Amino acid sequence: MKFPNPLVPATLIKRYKRFLVDAELADGSAITGSCPNTGSMLGLTTPGSRIWLSEHDSPTRKYRHALELVEADGTTVGINTGLPNKIVEEAIAEGAVAPLADYGDMRREQKYGKNSRIDLLLTDSARPPAYVEVKNVHFIRSPGLAEFPDSPTKRGAKHLEELGNMVEAGNRAVMVYLIQRSDCEKLKICRDLDSNYGTAFDRAIARGVEAIAMRCHITPEEIRFDRLVPIDEPGL
Repeated sequence: MKFPNPLVPATLIKRYKRFLVDAELADGSAITGSCPNTGSMLGLTTPGSRIWLSEHDSPTRKYRHALELVEADGTTVGINTGLPNKIVEEAIAEGAVAPLADYGDMRREQKYGKNSRIDLLLTDSARPPAYVEVKNVHFIRSPGLAEFPDSPTKRGAKHLEELGNMVEAGNRAVMVYLIQRSDCEKLKICRDLDSNYGTAFDRAIARGVEAIAMRCHITPEEIRFDRLVPIDEPGL
């Protein structure tokens, strides 16, 4: 996924109210921008961090700038939770994700379960549909190890349960963890921050839900799928 316009380099002053960031542009001017990530963003909000912002001219937007990338731990991290679906969709369409290759059709945001929408639905006349849920990952505490989630997520546990229901109904269900950073060699479920999600993950895997982790290559010009990395969990 290429950014439609060049990103603007800046320095992070602070992130607050989850939706907002204050930053200093290269010319020294201070701006307030939106933060397209309502999660905790642990490890990615240090004042003085180098960041990149997208810039928008739409008169309907309250803030001209939006936070896109943060430099942390010696790498560039994508924080926009609105992008993972598109990144995964592009990679699948290119045939780059072997476990999800060779489906005839791919649709976004299809209704399923109880008042939910699946991120991607893959269909083909030769096999059962594949329900694909995508989660954004950028949390790291140990070198090379991505973790999800970085805060409690009841919604995430609900999605795992509904994916399990799809498997039991005769479909295929896949949880995709998209790691928006390039310094991770594997992924692990962060059970100490959300034990309920860990329990839901174990139950989903036992019911036949598949899980894959996709690592990204990130620059201020683009975010693209790099390669699959293993998930360090029992049964995988």
